[in-house]
Amino acid sequence: MDIANINYRAVEFLTSAPSLKQCPEDNGAEVAFAGRSNAGKSSAINTLTGIRGLARTSKTPGRTQLINFFRLDPRRRLVDLPGYGYAKVPRAMKQQWDKHLAEYLQRRNCLAGLILLMDIRHPLQDYDQQMLHWAKTAGLPVHILLTKSDKLKRGALQASLMTVDRRLTELDPAGELFTVQAFSALKKIGIKDLTQTLDHWFNFDFSVAESPLSET
Repeated sequence: MDIANINYRAVEFLTSAPSLKQCPEDNGAEVAFAGRSNAGKSSAINTLTGIRGLARTSKTPGRTQLINFFRLDPRRRLVDLPGYGYAKVPRAMKQQWDKHLAEYLQRRNCLAGLILLMDIRHPLQDYDQQMLHWAKTAGLPVHILLTKSDKLKRGALQASLMTVDRRLTELDPAGELFTVQAFSALKKIGIKDLTQTLDHWFNFDFSVAESPLSET
């Protein structure tokens, strides 16, 4: 097993790809960040790495149209996926984004795990549930970040965590694939838990990446 001390602050932008064909070579390990267009993916990546502006943020949901790759070292990458949900773009463009997102998730062999971001005030939307069902079928681990947790008081925060945790238990009774935590990029809440999950996923036997996660 390749054990490494990963420095997330040493990350650098690698490339952007409009589709799976233009992605970097499919080897090593990647962890992808996915979520609705307003869930805070880019903010979470910027907070994790401590590099403001590394992943672009916008007040206009749906601005991120490309699959963006960030290199941690020659064998490890973070990936910022196009946001899904209510992006104000033409339907044909949205369908094209969804197609490329699905191709990446289903065919990227080096994908070691998925960070799925949900606004803690509105978790488990339809597309979020679809992502969880797909991940279960593919056997892909998912760690949920309930973002913007600073906007809730403690009682409401715990209630949202429990609601999501119950749903995850229904989908994954053995507790092998899905985990959840509260997170706030603004207040830097939950960074330690996030990095521990990433460290666990990245410190895996790279031979695993030789076998496809899914045949779909």
